[in-house]
Amino acid sequence: MKLALFDLDETLISGDCSSLWSAYMVANGWVADEQAFLQQDAALMQQYAVGKMDMQEYMRCTLVPLTGRSESDVAAMVAGYIQAVIAPRIYAQARECLAAHRAQGDRTVIISASGEHLVRPIARYLGVEETLAIGVEIKDGRFTGATQGTMTYREGKVSRLLELINQDDSLLQQASFYSDSHNDLPLLTRVGQPVAVNPDAILLQHARQAGWPVYAWR
Repeated sequence: MKLALFDLDETLISGDCSSLWSAYMVANGWVADEQAFLQQDAALMQQYAVGKMDMQEYMRCTLVPLTGRSESDVAAMVAGYIQAVIAPRIYAQARECLAAHRAQGDRTVIISASGEHLVRPIARYLGVEETLAIGVEIKDGRFTGATQGTMTYREGKVSRLLELINQDDSLLQQASFYSDSHNDLPLLTRVGQPVAVNPDAILLQHARQAGWPVYAWR
C-alpha cells in the first residue's frame, strides 16, 4: 500500500482554511476586536508566504476566540463553516485525484499546517480519515487556546509523518506528496513522487528545475 500525501490549503481547496475560518469567526460574532484580529491574521499570513511565519504565534492568535469554548460548540460551528465556505472551494481535480488514489488502494493522508479542529472534519468531508495537523489542547471538554505536540509545519511535517509510519523511510521513497507551497519542500524532497499543485513562485522554480510534475487545479 503506497502513501498518497496531500497538503490541504491551496492544494485541495482554493484558499487557506485557517484564514477563511478567521473570517468566518468574525462574521459569526466570535471575535471581540474584529479589525485588529483580521489585520493580524493577514500580517502573519504574509510571513508564511515568504517562509518566515512564527507558527506558534499564529496559532496563539487564531485560537484566542476559541479559548473556553466547548468542543461541541466549536464542532458545530466548524460543520457550518465547511458547508458554507469550504465545500464550494474544493477543486474538482482534487476530488478526482483522491478518488484515483483510493481506487488504487493507496493510503491517503492529509498533512496540513492548520489546526486539527479544522483539518480533521474537512478531511472527513473529503473522504479522508487519516490526518496530521497542528494539535490543539482541550481540557475538560474546552479549548485552552494552546497547541500541543510537534507542529506540522516545514520540517515538522517530516517528523510527524515519520512517527506515523514508524520511521520507515522506505515508505517515503514510494510515496507521493501534493503541495502548493515552498514551505513543504522539506517533505517534497523526501518523497519519491513530489507533485507541485498550484505552486507558489519559489516552489514552481524548484519543481521545474527538478523535473517534478506541475498541476493547475481549479
